[in-house]
Amino acid sequence: MVQTVVPPRRPAQPLADAPFGVRRRRWVRRHRVVSVLLLVVVLLTPVWWSLGSSLTNPGLGTTVSARFAEWLRGHGGGSLVNWAENTWYSHHPPPVGGKPAKGAIPRPTGTVRGHSEPSAPNVAHLVAPTAITPIASPAVAGEGQWHPMGRLVDGLPAIYEAFVRPDAVHTSVVTGVAWMDTKLLSATLYSGSIIPGGGPWRDTAPVSTPAARTLVAAFNAGFLMSNAGGGYYTQGQTVRALRAGAASFVIYTDGTATVGQWGRDATMTPDVSSVRQNLDLVVDGGRPVPGLDANDTTRWGFTLGNRVYVWRSGVGVTADGALVYVAGPNLNITDLADVLVRAGAVRAMELDINTDWVNFSTYAPSSPTGVASAADGTELLSAMSGGAGRYFESWWSRDFITMSARTP
Repeated sequence: MVQTVVPPRRPAQPLADAPFGVRRRRWVRRHRVVSVLLLVVVLLTPVWWSLGSSLTNPGLGTTVSARFAEWLRGHGGGSLVNWAENTWYSHHPPPVGGKPAKGAIPRPTGTVRGHSEPSAPNVAHLVAPTAITPIASPAVAGEGQWHPMGRLVDGLPAIYEAFVRPDAVHTSVVTGVAWMDTKLLSATLYSGSIIPGGGPWRDTAPVSTPAARTLVAAFNAGFLMSNAGGGYYTQGQTVRALRAGAASFVIYTDGTATVGQWGRDATMTPDVSSVRQNLDLVVDGGRPVPGLDANDTTRWGFTLGNRVYVWRSGVGVTADGALVYVAGPNLNITDLADVLVRAGAVRAMELDINTDWVNFSTYAPSSPTGVASAADGTELLSAMSGGAGRYFESWWSRDFITMSARTP
């Protein structure tokens, strides 16, 4: 048998012992590699700085993952974030059947954060809402029943809250509903550095001490303007052109507010103070809009598929002018519209979605003109993220809406 003899491998010649030409070529190669690495580091320094700043910014979310997602959205990675979120939510649907957590649907108490139920004084106010007909059966005790929350306005409750299960299948899921008396309350649109951007703004976070003396409630607005499918107008500035036909939250100079289709239910007049648009109406004529489809991502938002069960929020107006706000986890677009209708909305729009952005808080200071704060704030649902204090923080960078006691 013939054996092949492999000559021993010659050890690499030490650089110091190599001829000058070899040493020079090795040095050039290493220098090029180091130079390229240094160039990459230098070029990416703004990226590292931007990402690092975002991951520590509470205005971008309550968790590092949420902040990273917002950073990606702001740097061209929106489609990747949407895909990841859709994948996660699609594989984590709400449970079928079951009962709500203990205390998720409270029994009406007839009190307002420690105040006895008042008799109606001689002030202009709307008639308190009637109970919401439960969707799931059998109904849980207290389901759909209203109870007052927040500070009193002229001795009257200006906000009532109720809780219902949004469908007959996922019977452990609870949605919160808030009813707001627009004769007792005045609305203001607060603008942020991220949404809508621009500025400086007169009404922006944090809510000032004078404003906090009349604050009764605050709640989230809509999508990032790049995803909202509409415009933004406030304080005499058109930040983004208003779109005819868009669902619009409109505030007038006297503090009254409504929800409608721009160009039909509201138009630009001297008494319009602010307009916040977000997609198209989901409720019109007192019923879900024709063709409302959880699979449609063209009219009612594409940041997440509308079939996906996720934290969602919406706001509508009733026939007598009250505002109704609906929010909860594990909602798709059709469930959201259905609950808005059951709460009395004749027109309604979707607001923001996802855990970090959906928030409705009421405030009940110990005295009638006390300063509202996180300490006396209560979220509509205890599982809402971010706490009732976000609107009092200078880092809060998204737009939101306040409802304050009307003053003479």
